[in-house]
This record gives sequence, C-alpha cells and structure tokens, in this order.
Amino acid sequence: MATMKSVLTGAKNKIEVVEVERPVPGPRDALVRIRACGICGTDTFFVQAGGTPYTPDGSVVPLSLGHEPAGEIVEVGAEVTELKVGDRVVLDPQAAPSGIIGCGGSLGGMNEYLLVENAVLGKSVAVFPDELPFDVAALNEPMAVARHAVNRSEAGAADKVVVFGAGPIGLGATIWLKLRGVEHVVVVDIIPERLQTALAVGADAVINSAAENVTERLTELHGQAANALGQPRPGTDIYIDAAGAPAVIQAVVDNAKWHAKLVMVAVQKKSDAIDLGGMLRSELTLIASQGYPTEIFEVTAELAQHKDRFAKLISHRVPFNEVDRAFELALTPGAAEKVVVTF
Repeated sequence: MATMKSVLTGAKNKIEVVEVERPVPGPRDALVRIRACGICGTDTFFVQAGGTPYTPDGSVVPLSLGHEPAGEIVEVGAEVTELKVGDRVVLDPQAAPSGIIGCGGSLGGMNEYLLVENAVLGKSVAVFPDELPFDVAALNEPMAVARHAVNRSEAGAADKVVVFGAGPIGLGATIWLKLRGVEHVVVVDIIPERLQTALAVGADAVINSAAENVTERLTELHGQAANALGQPRPGTDIYIDAAGAPAVIQAVVDNAKWHAKLVMVAVQKKSDAIDLGGMLRSELTLIASQGYPTEIFEVTAELAQHKDRFAKLISHRVPFNEVDRAFELALTPGAAEKVVVTF
C-alpha cells in the first residue's frame, strides 16, 4: 500500500503530520502531487480550535488542512480526457463532492498528494503555464477572493479607493484595482513592513493608522467632499475592508461621503460599537463579498502574467519537512505576511 504524509489539526494550536494511504483515482478523477500550499487565516482558525466546530452537534473534530494547493498531475482516470500527466494545476476547493478541500471536507491540500474528484478542466481544476512558479500559483485561491471583492466594488478608472488591511487579501485587492486601471488606491494598516509591501505591489499611497490621522490623510490624498448634511468628508469613493476590525467599519461610517461604497471582504467580528445610523448621513452602500462565485479560474492567467508582482505577497517559503515551523509563523501575530509551504 502506497502512503503519503498529511497535515491534520491536532490539539489546540498544534498540527499533526500523519502517514495515510495515498488516494487512488477513480475513472473520473486525477491525482495531483502537491508542490506548494498556502496557509490561510482559516487554517489557523482550525488549528487554534483543534479542528472544525462546524459539525451537526457542535463538537470539534480533526480535519485535513490546506485549501490553497498547486501541483502537477501524476495520474488520471480512464474517463479524464482534457487533462494529462505532467499538467501543472490549481484547484477549486469548493468543487470537491466530498466537501470543501481543507475546510471541513475529507480532503486537504497540505498533503503530498491530493485526489481531484470529478476532474473537469475549468470546473474543478485549471492548468497553468510552466513559467508560473508553484509557490505563486498557490496564491490562486486567495487572489480569487480578492478579485471577487474588487468585482463587487465595480471600481472604475476615476474612482479613489481605500483598502483597509495589508494582508494577502488586501494586497491582492490592491493589485487587481491597479490592473483594473483605478486612478488612486490607498492602503491602510498598522504594520510598517506590510505598508512597504503595499507600495511595492502598486499602491499609490499608504497610511499607518497607528501613527497618522486617517481622515486628514485621506482628505489630503483624495480631496474634500461632503455627506448628506454638508459635513466635510474625504473624497474617497470606495472603501474595501480586508481587516475585519469593528474600528475599520466605524472609521468608514465616520468618513464616508455622499454615496460612498464599502465592500466587506474580511471575516467580521461581532460588535456593538458600530454606529450604523451614521450610514444614513452618507447613504453609504454596504456590499458583502464572499468567496469567488466565478473568479477562481478567471484569475489564473493574470496570476501567471503578473507573477513577479504577486510573488511579493509571499513573505515566507517553508519546506514541507518544516511544516510545524510554517504554522508557528502563521499563528504568531505579525510574524509573517503570507506563508507558503513548498514540497
């Protein structure tokens, strides 16, 4: 029996690397040898919890980790005609019939091999060119999340946009906004190193909200407008929240001009501190952005075309034999921007 190493949640704040049976593809499946897999905030949530709490009875059960894999096909089923051995591929984690890969399903991408159930080109899997490195290809899934947020914003060339949060999603949104031709994009964060990365990937300006007055800087950068009561507000057209802190939402409500938009892509924490009534003063439009209904493979070609730009999002590349260290980095606040495990 052929085996492989697989990463599972262990005790709270721990992972386990176990030896399991290597999957055997059925006639409609493909087997992928994983070459890189990113670590996401969702992975760290599951590790901190000791597994997934999303069970019918609310109990926490261990799960296979990793939903940002990239690899190469090593075997295909007899009925798979559009894919071949040697193809370099990324996957849609949500397309697996057995459940979302790495997010509660039976399969995980932080393995040496991954079964692609019902391997259909353009639906469950996409092929990427040789010039795209596996570690950058592993950004495909989070960059699809970022792309959907930008699509939801409907930002145009003349818009002035602010992105709160310079993590991978916020920085990805920044790149997509600039590739979309948006005139001016500002990134707000409290970590100087992340703000430097934001400038490196194309942000027009950055604001350290721990050291600068956000309202004053936005007015300086985007000019002055007003809300429905004629009160002065920055001329920012669109706000994208990729941070998920209640203070961000309140800052947008306080600063929004007449008919500004807020796109909420970060996971939100419950809060009673947000004055939603303030939205009336600007007729602020709140837009929620969840996942990637169509974007998962729409981004793949552009990821390859602009690979050097997207590569700047990766702060740490850690070999699989040091996967414990990779998760320690990802679990330590401020220690890493984006960790990708390489195989």
